[in-house]
Amino acid sequence: MSDQINHYRDKLEYETDSWDLSVVLKQGEKVVVIDARSPENYAKEHIPGAINLPHRTMSKESTGKLDAAALYVVYCDGIGCNASTKGALNLTQLGFRVKELIGGLDWWKRDGHPTEGSAVKR
Repeated sequence: MSDQINHYRDKLEYETDSWDLSVVLKQGEKVVVIDARSPENYAKEHIPGAINLPHRTMSKESTGKLDAAALYVVYCDGIGCNASTKGALNLTQLGFRVKELIGGLDWWKRDGHPTEGSAVKR
């Protein structure tokens, strides 16, 4: 049973959902949302306030100005995309505190949270 308990603790330690992310953003906690997709996909639609840092470009140089004290929440399109997993791994290897957004942009929108970008209808 302890293995199972540790498994669920680890999930909560390293993953978050759209509801919890929206709560911490509204509370003004030190959280930075990272869109790990391509610049083209980010331009079309993204979570408001997210910064675009494609997982393929993550390096000491590209992350040099990021706040080491912040928590980073990484996302991509959704469950059919692994850019968030690759980005979370990259940022963790670079020494950042990271969580992956379960369901990515897809579940963020399904839960009724706003997005912005060129594809968003006003």
